Amino acid sequence: MSTQIILPRVLQVGEGASGDIAGVLASLGCAKPLIITDKMMVELGYAAAIQTSLADASIRADVFDDTVPEPTISSIQAGVEAVKNGSYDSIIALGGGSPIDSAKAIGVLGKFGGDMRDYKFPRIVNEAGLPIIAVPTTAGTGSEVTRFTIITDDHSDEKMLCVGVGFMPVAALVDYNLTLSLPARITADTGIDALTHAMEAYVSKKASLYSDSQAIAAMRLIGPNLRRAYHDGNDKPAREAMMLGSTLAGIAFSNASVALVHGMSRPIGAAFHVPHGLSNAMLLPAVTEFSIPEASARYADCARAMGVADEHESDAVANAKLVEELRALNAELQVPTPAQFGIERAAFFDLLEIMAEQALASGSPNNNPRVPTHAQIIDIYKQLW
Repeated sequence: MSTQIILPRVLQVGEGASGDIAGVLASLGCAKPLIITDKMMVELGYAAAIQTSLADASIRADVFDDTVPEPTISSIQAGVEAVKNGSYDSIIALGGGSPIDSAKAIGVLGKFGGDMRDYKFPRIVNEAGLPIIAVPTTAGTGSEVTRFTIITDDHSDEKMLCVGVGFMPVAALVDYNLTLSLPARITADTGIDALTHAMEAYVSKKASLYSDSQAIAAMRLIGPNLRRAYHDGNDKPAREAMMLGSTLAGIAFSNASVALVHGMSRPIGAAFHVPHGLSNAMLLPAVTEFSIPEASARYADCARAMGVADEHESDAVANAKLVEELRALNAELQVPTPAQFGIERAAFFDLLEIMAEQALASGSPNNNPRVPTHAQIIDIYKQLW
């Protein structure tokens, strides 16, 4: 059976890649971009640097910086209005996963109108919104190379998964220099997010030879370098490896889908406002341990790619080391439990039934090598305490 691979038209990777936006815009026939970002990117001077670079090429770019972490229907509305009223022909999405996800949604809604609820899965959005040039500043979400965006419904707190070619950026400029200012906490959370993407893509029931090659390469880059980047943010080789690993993991899961970790992670984020990468990190050890019996060889491959097991060791030994490594990684990177994050036990347990329903409804658990029942999802949630 053949596999359809969907990628950005332009993928530029390496130090200084973000400085080539003017040339990329020209190659796409675009001349009036809107920079969609957040206030931190403005404060750090990244947005101004892009504006200056574009001004040197006689291109004027306005800035919309009102995106928020974990974007919602209401948080993107001002951006949609800006696009509708500004006659822009393209969007430069600058930042982590949230600004890029916001830009994807704004690009489609700004062009076609409607409500974000109209675009959520199972609808497949193939209509092309405004062309997006993604410039990621975190090594984690892989959103610059995925055909997904996640927007929260303010009324129901549902994290709506939106899928389709219409959300794929036409270009991605992957410049690890933009990650050097990341604090340790964001480095950890986004890094484990990228690791989760690679692992889930590799064990997914929708995996292919192509996605496997990207996922394994991503794990080989992330495994030895996540701790290094966390402990020393100025470690350029580690930052470069993490940035490329994140992009490769994004390519892998965009073409193979994610699985149980993400299905269970979204309800935690929606209900308790836990950052996406952090809720993934909370779940990854327990979900991996649950899933190994149905994909022992695949998880052992993950352990070997990450460098925590040797080629001569059995799958059983490799998998034991993998679970041990994931727990040790969370401990070293100070990933909190839900209780340590500040979630009240009673509030968490009161929502277990609803969160399990939402996890199953997302469809992601069906990609898992071991598909859980409603009761098994609740049991895994309970293990987080």
